[in-house]
Formats: sequence, structure tokens, C-alpha cells
Amino acid sequence: MMSGKHFKAHEVSCCIKYFIFGFNIIFWFLGVAFLGIGLWAWSEKGVLSNISSITDLGGFDPVWLFLVVGGVMFILGFAGCIGALRENSFLLKFFSVFLGIIFFLELTAGVLAFVFKDWIKDQLNFFINNNIRAYRDDIDLQNLIDFTQEYWECCGAFGADDWNLNIYFNCTDSNPSREKCGVPFSCCTKDPAEDVINTQCGYDIRAKTDSEQRTFIYIKGCVPQFEKWLQDNLTVVAGIFIGIALLQIFGICLAQNLVSDIEAVRESWYVTVSFEAALHLYEGLGFICLSAAVTLDTAREGCVQS
Repeated sequence: MMSGKHFKAHEVSCCIKYFIFGFNIIFWFLGVAFLGIGLWAWSEKGVLSNISSITDLGGFDPVWLFLVVGGVMFILGFAGCIGALRENSFLLKFFSVFLGIIFFLELTAGVLAFVFKDWIKDQLNFFINNNIRAYRDDIDLQNLIDFTQEYWECCGAFGADDWNLNIYFNCTDSNPSREKCGVPFSCCTKDPAEDVINTQCGYDIRAKTDSEQRTFIYIKGCVPQFEKWLQDNLTVVAGIFIGIALLQIFGICLAQNLVSDIEAVRESWYVTVSFEAALHLYEGLGFICLSAAVTLDTAREGCVQS
């Protein structure tokens, strides 16, 4: 009979398992929330009832930010949460690889942005001007541009004259709009004493002289203002990106550690089953197993012919 020796048991770390689960279930719920907000916004604009209208907007639809970010968070959260809870090595490996790809893309984008600064500036200028053209076409885009101009105290990409690109604000004789030769209210300087926003403060402002414009609206463009903000807050921005990168690396390491634990447990289980089967086989052949060996290769040593 067998002696009672046992294999050294491998265990999955409960701390790592439930830390990954808890961290990713938050991501999962946030992803669902972002997706819900994005789909709700599209529903309010009638996009869901007419999918072809997705391509009608000439500028950038901010809803895409919610959908893309929400989708990535949902996929990562699902893979990490279910993978850890069910000890599914495939989902955990997918989680690690997906997180690694995101980290690589972020690193590549950071390097390219540093190396090709002038090209990035040109693309930012093109992006802003393209969205200025579509300012009145989408309420979400309009709110995004207004927020940007108010936050950075700027107007247009490189100045207020960029609003000449918009059909409602251009100064051409054929423009019948009341906003002709003006700018959006978000370009106007704010009077702390006024609680109510004057949405008509930018009317006809570009028909005035430069000195008069400086009194009522922001003169600097959003591209140079963003550059200045980035330089002033470089330490904070760099710290945030480094923190995100470290969290991603930490997540990858934890997931890989959990995968190693799961695979070690499975391998131990297979060896245990094979070892027990070998002992039963020897006993069935007439051997008496007085002391069980601790490995499959030495199982024969503890058994003698009866």
C-alpha cells in the first residue's frame, strides 16, 4: 500500500488573482459607462437610426472618443476580470498582449511626437481648421471647440481669422449670416462681474481694428496656446504618462505571474494523476508498494514483487 507521501502542491496566488479581478472589474464597468454615453449621444443625434450619417460630419465627432476608449476598456476589463476569476490562461495572455500593444503604441506615439514636432503642429493646425469648418454641423463638436477655446483662452488654430473658414463666420459679401465676420462666444474675453454668458459678444468683431479686437476677444491661436500650456505643465504631463506606463507594465507582470501559477497547478495535477495511476498499475501487477516515491520516474522504487 502507499505510504502517504505527497507532492508539493502548487497554488494560485489569491492576492494576485483578486487584485487583477478587482482592478479590471472597475475598468469593465467604466468601459460599459463610456460605451453607454457614446451610444446615447448617437441616439440623441439620430445616428443609430441612420448609420450612414456617421460619415456625413465633415469634422471630428467627439462621440468616437467615448466609443473607442470605452471599447478598449471593456475588452481589457472583460479579459482581465473573467481571466482572473475563472483562472483562464488564454484570456489572461490576451489581456497581457493587448495591454502590451497599447503600451507599445503609446511609446511609439510619444517618440514620434518628440521627433516630428513640426509635423505634429501642422497636423494639429489642419485638425482644428477642419473642425472649424464643421463648427455648426454637430453640437458635440461645437461644445468641444468652445471648451477648448475657453480653457486655453484662444481663438482659432493660429488666430481669430481662422474662423473665416466657416461658412457662417466668413467675411464674404455673399454670406447672409448674422454671425458674418464674427467669432463664437468662446473666443470672447470674460468679465468676472458678468454671470450670464453673452453669446453675441463675437458678432462683427473681425470687422474691427486689431486694437479693438484685443479688447473683446482672445487674439492668440489654440496651437501656440497648447504648446505653451504643455511647456508649463511638462512635469505633470510626463508624470501622468509615466504613471500610466508603469501601471500597464505592472498589470502585464501580474497577469503573467498568474498565468505561470495556473500552468504550474495544471502541470502538477497531470503529474499527480500519472503518478497515482502508475502506483495502481504496479499494485495490479502484483507489486506491493510499501513507500511511495515522490516522482513518476522513481515510482518503481517503492514497490516490490509480491
